[in-house]
Amino acid sequence: MPLTPLDIHNKEFSRRIRGYDEDEVNEFLDQVIKDYEIVIRENKELHNQMLSLQEKLDHFANIEDTLSKTIIVAQEAADEVKNNAKKESQLIVKEAEKNADRIVNEALVKSRKIAMEVEELKKQASIYRARFRTLVEAQLDLLSVDGWDTLENREPERSYDSEREREAKEIY
Repeated sequence: MPLTPLDIHNKEFSRRIRGYDEDEVNEFLDQVIKDYEIVIRENKELHNQMLSLQEKLDHFANIEDTLSKTIIVAQEAADEVKNNAKKESQLIVKEAEKNADRIVNEALVKSRKIAMEVEELKKQASIYRARFRTLVEAQLDLLSVDGWDTLENREPERSYDSEREREAKEIY
C-alpha cells in the first residue's frame, strides 16, 4: 500500500541518545508532507488528463476506423461504378459496331442495286441509241432513194389534188 501524507504526519520515530533534533525532523517532515501532497494532487490531475486524453484518443481511433471503412466502401463503390461504366461502354461499342456493320451492309446492297440499275440503264440507253440510229439511218436511206426524185419531177394527179381541195373547201 502506498504511503500517504497522513502516514508521514503520524509517523513517530523512537528516541535515542544523541538522536536528531526533533523540531528539525518535524519541520522537514512537514515540508515532505506538503511536497508529497502536491505530487499526489499532480498525479491525480495527470491521471484525469490521461483518462480524458485516452477517451479522446479512443474517440479519434473510432473515427479513424469509421473513415477507413468509409474509404474502403467508397473505393469499392468507385470500382463497381468504374466496372459498370466499362461494361456499359463495351456494350455501347459493340452495339455501335453492329449498327455500323448493318449500315455498311445496307450501303453495299444499295450501291450494288444502284450499280445494277446503272448498268441496266446503260444497256437500255445503248439499245435506244442503236434503235434510234437504225431509225435515222433508215429515214436517211429513204430520203436518198431515187424514188423521191421521180416523185418530185412527176406531175401530181388531178383527182387526188382536186379531192383535197374540195375537202379543204368543205372544212372552211
